[in-house]
Amino acid sequence: MRSVRGPLALVAVLSVAVATVLALVVTGWSPDGDTPRSAAPTAAPSASGSALPAGPDLAARFVDAYVDADGRVVRRDQGGDTVSEGQAYAMLLAAADDDEQTFDRVWGWTRANLLRPDGLLSWTWADGAVVDANSAADADVDAAHALVVAGERFGRSDLASAGRALAAAVLDHETAQTSLGRVLLAGQWADTEPYRVNPSYSAPAAYAVLGRATGDARWADLADGDRAVLGALLDEAPLPPDWAQVRADGTVDAMPPPGGGEVAHGLDAQRVAVRYAVSCDTDDRALVERLGGAVPTATADVRGVYDLGGTATVEWQHPVALVSAAAVSDAEGKTGPAGELLRAAADLDTRASTYYGAAWAALGEDLLEDPTTLGITCRDQETR
Repeated sequence: MRSVRGPLALVAVLSVAVATVLALVVTGWSPDGDTPRSAAPTAAPSASGSALPAGPDLAARFVDAYVDADGRVVRRDQGGDTVSEGQAYAMLLAAADDDEQTFDRVWGWTRANLLRPDGLLSWTWADGAVVDANSAADADVDAAHALVVAGERFGRSDLASAGRALAAAVLDHETAQTSLGRVLLAGQWADTEPYRVNPSYSAPAAYAVLGRATGDARWADLADGDRAVLGALLDEAPLPPDWAQVRADGTVDAMPPPGGGEVAHGLDAQRVAVRYAVSCDTDDRALVERLGGAVPTATADVRGVYDLGGTATVEWQHPVALVSAAAVSDAEGKTGPAGELLRAAADLDTRASTYYGAAWAALGEDLLEDPTTLGITCRDQETR
């Protein structure tokens, strides 16, 4: 069991009351159209059949609930399919938790079932086969990051090599050059102008890890370009959208999801704060601080979806939204409220677990409490 560490450790054990939530399905996206992102947690049993046991080891809890013996991560609350994102989440959690056995079975299943000829990962697998071969760039970046960290942690050159290969495929097939710089596309399918991007796919701390591992300067360029995109979106509205488009001339616009829906700051966009809060670059963390004026950070006030002005459009809460608020609090130096919000995210998923909520409750703990477990080594340096 991993011990609690880092600046939030002193408050991570606080008990927090979470507001009663309403049952509602939130739609997200896949390259071929709408697919359920996650069900809003309620006080009912989890979609996998029962409430999860309470306990501090959120990574192990996610693995026990959602990872099959063969290494497939199953979205039990979303029809039992598998997406590359989930495989990458499990790999990150296993690497951070020093769990080589779990890492090997998850990566083994991923490599055998999702690896594309171009080196990227197919997005969706169900009923024994890939049903959507398009890639999702966040999964590819996260998986490459996990492989590089696991290679170092376990002394495995095979994993490190696989991570570098996947990282190269991301740069070659899932980025585009614009006047703002190099930007991360939503996937290989989004490589024509206007480029479709998901701001929450950007992971500057992971880019730094991959840049060190590969020596490829394009990772630093990508961090600069993605930061410029996010900054442009925040110049237009207090909160970033789930989806946007970028033109070669640097024009950036908020957009509905590719499969349709409303422009919103929802369960995708709320990952932005977490990914940028753990960056070593002070400009990245400054962007997270800008969210503080629009994101409620009192536990009872957090909601699952907002419009871009910061007005809640639903009444229910979600672990991802609570982790996002924790990241904003942490970026503002408010470690007490941040710890309370992380505990609230874990408590909410304990009472009513979903695949997506459980993953981000665990990832939020790793990233915000001790990012060194994922190779992010400059978190507490003066360059923050």
